[in-house]
Amino acid sequence: MGGVEFLKGHGTENDFVLLPDPDGVLDLTEARVRALCDRRRGLGADGVLRVVRPAASDVASAASPWFMDYRNADGSIAEMCGNGVRVFAHYLVEAGLVPAGEFVVGTRGGDKPVVVHPDGGVTVDMGPARITGESTTKTDGVEFTGVGVDVGNPHLACVTDVPVATLDLTEQPHFDPAVFPNGVNLEFVNVLRDGALRMRVHERGVGETRSCGTGTVAAVASWLHGTGRSTGRATVDVPGGQVTVVVGERTATLTGPAVLVARGELDQAWWDAL
Repeated sequence: MGGVEFLKGHGTENDFVLLPDPDGVLDLTEARVRALCDRRRGLGADGVLRVVRPAASDVASAASPWFMDYRNADGSIAEMCGNGVRVFAHYLVEAGLVPAGEFVVGTRGGDKPVVVHPDGGVTVDMGPARITGESTTKTDGVEFTGVGVDVGNPHLACVTDVPVATLDLTEQPHFDPAVFPNGVNLEFVNVLRDGALRMRVHERGVGETRSCGTGTVAAVASWLHGTGRSTGRATVDVPGGQVTVVVGERTATLTGPAVLVARGELDQAWWDAL
């Protein structure tokens, strides 16, 4: 067929289009990303993961043989995506590009060690979850106080007694641009019991998604901070499933499923027209 190769995958229903492009030859413009992610005129996804060698990317990595060039659904470039890394790592193993087990994936948020497990689950070393202070957000006419958490990208995680299932996250909730000049991912979190959380998220550059990997880490870090702890473990229920987060003194890990659901070729004329 001669078109542009693609795969479709998801991590707890946070879905992505993967574009294998080892030599970095694809001109991945904002218009093409937006079209790919559009659920009516494209394949539909929360973001695009380009599979490229570090030497052919805009971020060099000596530790990783592969770089995850991640783009949000609106075409903007993002630093990191926890669910995306799991899907990316699963693809690398499935395609025979790396052996199963432990290896490193390069991202704009730094090199991320991963472990691809025999059951298809993936654990990602997300790096430190750094508390950056407090701020507020407002949605549904209600103001929420949250904890800022840097997980390689910015988050404001709000632990609340308001049932998160009742929130309308159709529109971008208000946040303080002086605190988050580059935008922010907003998490709304209920504590189900000690070590078990429920979360919904409005992602920067995307909107509400079924899951956000870095957001689940931020949610657990925020919950722990509110209880006076800096380390701990929790499961996080999101609309797309469940993940497990462990926050340590120096790093945090995220474990959850990764699924590839389709593969094919984009029509070359459609791609060129964009």
